[in-house]
Amino acid sequence: MFRVFRSEWYDKKLKMLDKSDILRVEKFEQHLKQEPFSGKPLGYRFFREKKFDGNRLLFLVYEEHSVVFLVTITNKKAQQRDIDFIVSHLSVYKEEINKLVKSL
Repeated sequence: MFRVFRSEWYDKKLKMLDKSDILRVEKFEQHLKQEPFSGKPLGYRFFREKKFDGNRLLFLVYEEHSVVFLVTITNKKAQQRDIDFIVSHLSVYKEEINKLVKSL
């Protein structure tokens, strides 16, 4: 079973959603614990998205730590900008996950 962690960026975006979308996202988060590679791959096997109501949940899967890292929630208009940002900062996210895993 995988563990799921949220980034600060993700938490801020999640709070902006309406209650029904929040419940939907939380259900998907629980599903990721069992099926971490669900969703569409974004250029890498470990970088994926899940679509819901015009939004996209972007996340990274770290098999070596059995961790899913929820990075952000975006819309179609900002999707490519956010994907490019995440790809250019993959080493930063990996370092953050390594610190989180060591602290547990």
